Amino acid sequence: MTRIAIIGGHGKVALELSRILSGEGVDVTSFIRNPDHREDVAATGATPVVLDVEHSTTAEIAGALRNHDAVVWSAGAGGGSPERTYAVDRDAAIRSMDAAAGAGVGRYIMVSYLGAGPDHGVPEDNSFFAYAEAKAAADAYLRGTELEWTILGPGALTDGPGNGLIDVDPADGSGGRETARANVALVAAAVLGLPSTAGRTIEFRDGRLPLAAALEQVG
Repeated sequence: MTRIAIIGGHGKVALELSRILSGEGVDVTSFIRNPDHREDVAATGATPVVLDVEHSTTAEIAGALRNHDAVVWSAGAGGGSPERTYAVDRDAAIRSMDAAAGAGVGRYIMVSYLGAGPDHGVPEDNSFFAYAEAKAAADAYLRGTELEWTILGPGALTDGPGNGLIDVDPADGSGGRETARANVALVAAAVLGLPSTAGRTIEFRDGRLPLAAALEQVG
């Protein structure tokens, strides 16, 4: 993997992922909606490119993704109206999957969340409902594609240190569900180099196992 595209490049996970990959000599293209975020992205070593995926067609996204080896979806509406949540977290995400396939980019990493799926259990009157529904639909669509996909399901995100220690597929909440964004970035960087994780959903939280050992349980 020598050329990686990150969609949602100004998010905290994406910025950390850009730093990690750029530090490893990877050519990172980071797609952002707001031109004012160019400097923040460039400071990580990535190349910032303005692309508003919410309002871009599949063909436009495909054109931007062409000649990359993999794409990481780390974008999100960030709350607000349910309409925009569906527009970004479901519809734009699905267009990006079709775009990746059309552009010949076979590897696709989706940053989702721990517990995502049609049985997410979030009540309709909860402000998180639209996001849960959108992610369930996007993840399901991705699983039905022929892309070499990996879905990452971290627990509740925090700004804690990225120590590279995680628990994969936690069966209960006894260890908490918090996951440092820096650890999410470390996991995303790792799976990009692990073809064996294609076709897998990896749920995890901050934990006790070193990253490599934890991912061996998956791949």
